[in-house]
Amino acid sequence: MGKGCITATKYFLFLFNLIFFICGVLIMSFGLWVLLDNQSFIAVLQESSTTLKVASYILITVGSLSMVMGFLGCIGAIYEIRCLLGLYFTCLLLILIAQVTAGVLIYFQRDRLQQEMSTIVKGMLVNYTGQNRTTEHSWDYVQRTMKCCGWVSPGNWLENVWIKNSSVSLYPCSCRNETLPGTDMNETGLCEHLSADRPVYETGCMHSVEAWLLENCGVILGICVGVAVLELLGMILSMCLCKSVVQEDYTKVPKY
Repeated sequence: MGKGCITATKYFLFLFNLIFFICGVLIMSFGLWVLLDNQSFIAVLQESSTTLKVASYILITVGSLSMVMGFLGCIGAIYEIRCLLGLYFTCLLLILIAQVTAGVLIYFQRDRLQQEMSTIVKGMLVNYTGQNRTTEHSWDYVQRTMKCCGWVSPGNWLENVWIKNSSVSLYPCSCRNETLPGTDMNETGLCEHLSADRPVYETGCMHSVEAWLLENCGVILGICVGVAVLELLGMILSMCLCKSVVQEDYTKVPKY
């Protein structure tokens, strides 16, 4: 009976570590997406936001460590190596503490992050030229897809250096409201309008962007909670298996 329980624990731990390895891949992939994405609002922030860059590197690191821990856990479980199981338990505990600490810091720094986001976007609107293929084109993509204009309102664009100093009436092409009469639509840059009213969307992008970020944060939070639950389960199973292994048998380990 006892041997059967040990065998069941061993294979449960192996299955758990396989799932844990996959979760590590997901976390690392998300971190790489945040770092490399150039087709969403994330690209607008990543060039100027140190916080976002640090967060992406943390996600990549945690994901990589989770993958390594999943691999070590599989080896320790299948071959019943106590030192690997003990190392696995310790690393899981450290990762769990780091995740909780990061979550607490992000929660208490959320107002600062929101202010930083607003400052970055407004600064980008003031200096917008339409030539920057990273941040500016990403912001054009945001305005086109979310059907909004400016940060708080289209009035934010009136502070743009080129629009203020131009002898003709200009507006951002990506703000073009296709339901209103006007010139041909362009995806980026500044366009000239001949009518008294600019053919642009009347709502700012702030609420749409914040809703988008909250939606994606929910996905991140769900993944992190799932990983944390798996980590606790892994710690319990590894300790149970470690205690049941009376003496390590290294002859089980394949030699290459």
